[in-house]
Amino acid sequence: MTERRDENHDVHPDATVGYAYDEDSDPPVLGADATVRAGTIIYDDVAIGDGFTTGHDALVREKTIVGDDVVVGTNTVIDGQTTVGSHVSMQSNVYVPTNTTIGDQVFLGPCAVLTNDAYPIRTESELAGPTLEDHVSVGANATLLPGVTVGEGSFVAAGSVVTDDVPPETLAVGSPAEHRPLPDKLEGGNRI
Repeated sequence: MTERRDENHDVHPDATVGYAYDEDSDPPVLGADATVRAGTIIYDDVAIGDGFTTGHDALVREKTIVGDDVVVGTNTVIDGQTTVGSHVSMQSNVYVPTNTTIGDQVFLGPCAVLTNDAYPIRTESELAGPTLEDHVSVGANATLLPGVTVGEGSFVAAGSVVTDDVPPETLAVGSPAEHRPLPDKLEGGNRI
């Protein structure tokens, strides 16, 4: 199937831009030069900056704010009420829960999972997603538990499980993740 080209962006005809979840919701706002691929759903009450790109079957739920030059990979879910900075790359199969904050120049590797519920189904608790400060990298298959903050310039190794806050410019590795000095080759921040 071919994509439909609009004035400012390419939206595949099998994508839904403007899923009305409530009768009082407002259509989403997409900045210039967006590419929205087949199967993607973007809810109402979403504001997205310029240069937005999705893979196939991505989901961006209501009350999410997304900066400029953000990639949301195939099968990635942003579950709403989330803030995403600019120059962010979320690879395939990433899960971002409600009440998460992602800074600028952040990379989330394939199948990274962020969580927001400390005791799912067992007790009622306030949902608190992680905070990823600027220039954070999260490797493939890493898991971040609710409410943790990953400090600016930190690197979460693939497969790690982050249970506590990660200080700035730190390597988090293992399960549960241990904090180590950031190797010289990982210093300097991301260039997305």
